[in-house]
Amino acid sequence: MLTADLARSRAADGEVTPLFIDPDDARYQETASELIELFETHVGEPKADLDTAIDQLTVADTDYKIIQGLAKLLRDECDFETVAAAEPREIRQRLFARANDSYPVVRQPTLGEDTRKLDVYTAVADDLGISLAECHQGMYADLDANNRLVRFGDQIAESVELDIDGTTSTTQLTGQSEEAYTGTALTVEWLLHRYNLALAQAVLYDATELRIRVWDEFATTFSYVKLFGLMHRIYPIDEHGERVSSTDLADGYEAILDGPASLFRQSRKYGIRMANFLPALPHCERWDLTAEILVDESTNETRELTLDQTTGLQTHYSGGSRYDSDLERTLATKWERANTEWELVREDDVIDLGAEVLLPDFALEHPDGRRAILEVVGFWTPEYLEEKLAKIRQADVNNLLLAVSEELDCTSEDIDLEADRVLWFKTGIHVYDVVDLAEEYAAQ
Repeated sequence: MLTADLARSRAADGEVTPLFIDPDDARYQETASELIELFETHVGEPKADLDTAIDQLTVADTDYKIIQGLAKLLRDECDFETVAAAEPREIRQRLFARANDSYPVVRQPTLGEDTRKLDVYTAVADDLGISLAECHQGMYADLDANNRLVRFGDQIAESVELDIDGTTSTTQLTGQSEEAYTGTALTVEWLLHRYNLALAQAVLYDATELRIRVWDEFATTFSYVKLFGLMHRIYPIDEHGERVSSTDLADGYEAILDGPASLFRQSRKYGIRMANFLPALPHCERWDLTAEILVDESTNETRELTLDQTTGLQTHYSGGSRYDSDLERTLATKWERANTEWELVREDDVIDLGAEVLLPDFALEHPDGRRAILEVVGFWTPEYLEEKLAKIRQADVNNLLLAVSEELDCTSEDIDLEADRVLWFKTGIHVYDVVDLAEEYAAQ
């Protein structure tokens, strides 16, 4: 995604509008093509050389933010690696130690006892069994500017050629294996569409509330809501987007996603999660989004961002996965190793809570026919959790369990609710804690 300094939007008349570019504009296509070619030609080269080449391209063009923004998205598709024939720290330690023993060290000896700088490098290179060029290059190879571009998209550097003072040496990559690098071919069309998506994402960093409406691809959309741990309330709607009384009358769903401003801390972290969710929406044939964007913290002034399927945004996300988050994946893995009769299965049903619906994460099923439902809650506020539990009690879903994260340093003492069916966890959910709750609250 883009950093805040590379975002481009216009605020006027109570609205925020990302300054999208036209992907069919020949000028932007040429710029994108030049940038992609620049990255391709720098595979195997130091990061500093790549950055210099990007800066030179920027100087020659007036669209500074656009070029730097496109380059940022291409950098996100890169892997950089320290490339050296020996550990840089080991090379430095040996060089400094030998230089200290051989003081003074000079470029050209003037006295018989003077030690040349070249002699120090040569001695250390011999000790380490590497060439003089590899010793010279490897001394500071672990600095960020000296890291080598080893993958760009699907292009991978298998080795790096070093040329120091006319001495050439080829060094194989020493960090990640080639199998660890995965990527796809990057095209001009991909880059320009990804840039427009990133412009919209950057606006959402400061969202206080996000309302989405979707009329298809429900499972994919809401799996990404859960994947990014967003606080949400989901309501059934008709074909016109108006709320209806039950899921039986629903043509689609509306979701209200609370923004980072509603949290106690970690607002930037949560804002990035909200921005990360946006690429899920273009999976839908029909969708719209309305967001309240905070533009002035001192006055709490907000402006509105609106997007829909006619905006032309394209997604790079897959159509969904088996688990919505690492937390769920870890729990499922633990469950497979646990000694319990209870089976953990994915829950695909929509639970009708009256005017609102709930899409739980798991169901726990026992061979005797008992069943419990588990909802995992990551980010939350006391008001959000109280409202969710109130609706659950009102709907009389007595076998629904909540696993609630203590990540925000809030506990049951901070909220006024009956926490009998709430499992508090810090870093992970323990299988047998869930089993104990299931034994108590499961129903036939």
